[in-house]
Amino acid sequence: MTHSSKIKCYSNSAMLGESWPGIQLYYPPVKYSPALGIYEDLTQAAARMRKHAHNTQAHTLIFDLEDGCRQKEMSRDLLRQELPLLRKVNQKVTIAIRANSFRTDEYEQDMQLVKDMSEYIDVVMLAKAGEAYGAAEVRDLSNFLIEINPNITIQPIIEHPKSLKIAPELLQYNTVKHVVFGIHDFSKAMGIHITPENWIEELQFYMNHLMFDARIAGKGVIGGVETLIGSNIMPEKFLEPHDVRRWLDLHGDNESRIVYKHACQEAAMGLTGKQVIHPGHIHLCKTAYTPSPTEVNQKVRILKAAIEADALHGGAIKFEGEMLDPPMFGKALQTLLRAHALQAITPEDKNFALHVLELLPAQVIRQNWPYGAIL
Repeated sequence: MTHSSKIKCYSNSAMLGESWPGIQLYYPPVKYSPALGIYEDLTQAAARMRKHAHNTQAHTLIFDLEDGCRQKEMSRDLLRQELPLLRKVNQKVTIAIRANSFRTDEYEQDMQLVKDMSEYIDVVMLAKAGEAYGAAEVRDLSNFLIEINPNITIQPIIEHPKSLKIAPELLQYNTVKHVVFGIHDFSKAMGIHITPENWIEELQFYMNHLMFDARIAGKGVIGGVETLIGSNIMPEKFLEPHDVRRWLDLHGDNESRIVYKHACQEAAMGLTGKQVIHPGHIHLCKTAYTPSPTEVNQKVRILKAAIEADALHGGAIKFEGEMLDPPMFGKALQTLLRAHALQAITPEDKNFALHVLELLPAQVIRQNWPYGAIL
């Protein structure tokens, strides 16, 4: 391979963009045991982490050092001890640290942990972003991370109307690729009583506001965390929507149906990730967020038909009884790129997506996919 072809290959891959946060599992570093009435010790927490975290199917593991963490000091000790092994065993999973509010004493200790473990951390999630000091919080955290590891990104958590108001300022930094909508703290700050069943409708206005700002900035939005926990877990062999619906009808409980419905709604709105608190939600939400093999195959056939008819830049084709034009071709391409972003695309389909991108002007690519680099 020549030097010039290496550059071209890199440029093409960059157009696809990086992996999305996807399904993010909240993982308590040191956990309380209701049965025993006590917290784990370091040895017990490490054993649990090696048993479960090492084999997780989630795209991202969130180690919460903020609201969900009581034993903060022990949790940081655990992460110092266990993150190197986790990275060695599971190289695909994204490791995120949910840090405490900016410039608090706990935040400073969190940042020392990030500095010490910088080669094993991918994301810092900033709780209550911008509430105390505005966008300067993300600016200062960005400067700190660039010095210790420029590959670490920031996911600001919008948990207050003050943060939503300055969302465009929080999104302006290159270290921010995605932003989190913290539905429970946000609704509390607004005095809105949300329900586990209908929170999307109850917070739709504010979610749309955040999505609008993020889309203009070319950034992603991570959806809300569900509180409903069912008793049945869907097997990972189910990938197609009709198989998932059949399982839900025959074996799913009401909680699973609601969580799946919400995940489907968020995916349809173009969200780039979803947070879950129970391992049983991982695959269920994955199937909602990730284009199925059948859907990817259909979109590939649409794009091939468009290319064959020379209609990619203008014109219309008839496909399976429907008239399709360039906006529909763009949506078909988005499906392939979404599958790539969620690590669910075959090498063959990835190469085809790159081929389609090569046929499109940079401006059209930006319109369809703001998450990649146009080099």
